[in-house]
This record gives sequence, C-alpha cells and structure tokens, in this order.
Amino acid sequence: MLVSGVAAGVLAGPVAGVALAAYGGLGVRGVLRRQAHRRADLLRRRALEQLAGLAADLRAGLPVPAVRTWDGPVRVTALARAAVHLADRTGAPLAELLERVEADARAADRGLAAAAAQAAGARATAWLLAALPLGGIGLGYAIGADPVTVLLHTPIGGGSAVVAIGLQVAGLVWAERLGGTPGRAG
Repeated sequence: MLVSGVAAGVLAGPVAGVALAAYGGLGVRGVLRRQAHRRADLLRRRALEQLAGLAADLRAGLPVPAVRTWDGPVRVTALARAAVHLADRTGAPLAELLERVEADARAADRGLAAAAAQAAGARATAWLLAALPLGGIGLGYAIGADPVTVLLHTPIGGGSAVVAIGLQVAGLVWAERLGGTPGRAG
C-alpha cells in the first residue's frame, strides 16, 4: 500500500497518496482480519469435532489417546486436558465430561454468533457514515463545483482532506473495536 500511495502522490499529489494509502491499508487490514477469523473458526470447529469423536470412541470402549497429541484452540484443548485430568483423579466418566465440554463450547459459539449478528448493524452504520463524503463530492459536482481539484490541489482543501481521512480511518477502527464480537481476539 505504501508503494501505491507514493505512486498516487507522484501522479495526483500528496493528498491523493495519503488517501490511497489510508483506504488501501484499511482494505488490506479487513481482508487479513477476515482470513484470520476464518482460520480460527475452522480450527475451533475441527477441535470440537475431535472432542465429539473422542467422546464417541470412549463410549464405544476405545482407549484414551495421548493428551499431548491433541491440537486445536488453546481454550478447547485446555478444557479437554482438564477433563482427562479430572477423570483420572476422580474416576468421573471421561466421555460425559468431554461431551459437556463440547456442548459448552458450542453454546459459547452460538452466543458469539448472536453477538456478531447484533453488532452487524453498528458496523454497517459506521461504513455508511464513512462513505458519506463521497456523496458530498458528488453533490459538489452536481452544483457545478470541482471538489476534487479543491481537495487535492489547494492547501486548505488538502489539509481538510487529510484531517477527514484520518478521522474516517480512526472512526472505522474505533467502531470496529466497539462493535467487535466479544470473546474474539482483536
């Protein structure tokens, strides 16, 4: 994004470079965060499937595999290891403990999904508000002005544009943090 920002700065001026770098950075950040969330969700689902399979194997009479070979999200793996430890110390049925851990983790996932659905409206509102300046530029052209030239090639317009871009980026990041799903890493 830095290279494209510098290229835009050379071709269309420093304000265009700042705008392209800022909005491009937001786009790249969003794509990377989405990919990270997808990977984490996939790992969590696999770990829960492993727990369900292990509980089914135990109910069928198969031996407990070595706990060190389990992989998955830290919380699910730690709960599974704690269940094995508890079953070893107290004689509690391990299959039932693992089924309860799985049920609890799935209930937590449903709660997180509900929280994400509730936060979706706030995120959409933040993006809509961030896009409103484009409507202002369109309105400027509709009344016969040239707002892009003013924003990119005058000192007051350029300063205003840079401040506006900074506020938009800060507002979107802040809204994302406020509306983020609880229980997930930032």
